[in-house]
Amino acid sequence: QVQLVESGGGLVQAGGSLRLSCTASGRTFSSYAMGWFRQAPGKERELAADINWSGSSTFYTDSVKGRFTISRDNAKNTVYLQMNSQKPEDTAVYYCAVYGYINRWWPGDPSRYDYWGQGTQVTVSS
Repeated sequence: QVQLVESGGGLVQAGGSLRLSCTASGRTFSSYAMGWFRQAPGKERELAADINWSGSSTFYTDSVKGRFTISRDNAKNTVYLQMNSQKPEDTAVYYCAVYGYINRWWPGDPSRYDYWGQGTQVTVSS
């Protein structure tokens, strides 16, 4: 049974930083790509960033490039999202997700994910 547990959300002022963490279980973590999705009020969920199984390659949606960094620690079964220079439009529920394909990755393709965590709220005040 796959479980993904996010932490690290909260309230931050514009220009501030937060780091999200997601710990996974139930799958060989080091063999699967991971991603961070977000869903703002009234909007569809979008893939913000993802990372291949080894951590050697990453993808970012345009709106977070240069501000967010995704990384992973396979020894800890954990993926991170470092969010810097945050903007009010980053306000959303953030979800981590695990890929449905072993040792495969199509950068930025949200359709390849099959399990999501429960989400963590990030609120950026102006």
